[in-house]
Amino acid sequence: MPAPVVTVLLPARNAETTVARAVESLLEGTFPDIRVLAVDDGSTDGTQQVLQRLAAQDHRVELLDGGGRGLVAALQLALAHTHSPYVARMDADDEALPRRLEASVEALEADPRLAGVGTGVELFRDDQPVSPSLQSYAAWLNGLTTPEALHRERFLESPLCHPSVCLRRDALLATGAWEDGDFPEDYALWLKLIHAGYGLKNLPEILLRWRDSAQRLTRTDARYAKRRFLWLKAHYLARGPLTDGRPCSVWGAGPSGLTLSRFLLQEGIRIERYIEVHPRKVGTRINGIPVVSGAELGPPGRGLLLVCVGVRWAREELRADLTARGWVEGTDFLCAA
Repeated sequence: MPAPVVTVLLPARNAETTVARAVESLLEGTFPDIRVLAVDDGSTDGTQQVLQRLAAQDHRVELLDGGGRGLVAALQLALAHTHSPYVARMDADDEALPRRLEASVEALEADPRLAGVGTGVELFRDDQPVSPSLQSYAAWLNGLTTPEALHRERFLESPLCHPSVCLRRDALLATGAWEDGDFPEDYALWLKLIHAGYGLKNLPEILLRWRDSAQRLTRTDARYAKRRFLWLKAHYLARGPLTDGRPCSVWGAGPSGLTLSRFLLQEGIRIERYIEVHPRKVGTRINGIPVVSGAELGPPGRGLLLVCVGVRWAREELRADLTARGWVEGTDFLCAA
């Protein structure tokens, strides 16, 4: 049997109440040339039996035993059994809308620069309304519909919804795909692909219903803590925009700016100054680094300015002000909240 065009990697652990709908939503889609590789990752409920039934009913579903070794190991196992040109992700509690894979393949076929695409997402919960902060994140993510926009925003938050993506298998293999470690595996993959020169973007269509719950790994696993995201940002800033040895200034001496700075210093990056609006901080030193006011910023060209402002409206105001003053985003400054 020839390899399908898309193989969907679907790890599942204790998801007996949701995994059938997740798989069925893929099988009911408008792109039939797929294979769903479901990995039972050590479930103690009826997940394995549900997946066995689905595999018996449809030859496009296959079941692998992940042995309870975790998400990344499950993805690595499934990828090793994949031979299709495109590899998609799916979580066991989400729902793909009909055109998800068809639209993803169309986009990848149309633009060979892209290593992968995500889709627009619709958040939902069974028990309560989705939080405003998560809704705001989804709205931001849904707006990253060009490689240029996603590249510009890559150091803010994870710019793709992991279970919505469809990726070129060759790009995954060339960069080492998912890696296990003390960091969020999906954000690490996006930064690694971009660092290798690949493009990524989100499709404008809402093509995934993305479930939020109190049990999500992003809420329960320390690898998804904010400081681990900041560590990844520092790691790739040091190997990308700051690899030329330029000093950097950090706008924002709050918790995010100081944590990012500590990781940058560990990477050997020289931080020249902090820029702050808080009057009690201006004129002081933090770990020996002077804190100056925005009025003392001066013209561009002195180094790279990292804007570590977490409040979105404030960051957008600052971004617009810097641009109006001749600072070029991506060359003179980057947003890295």
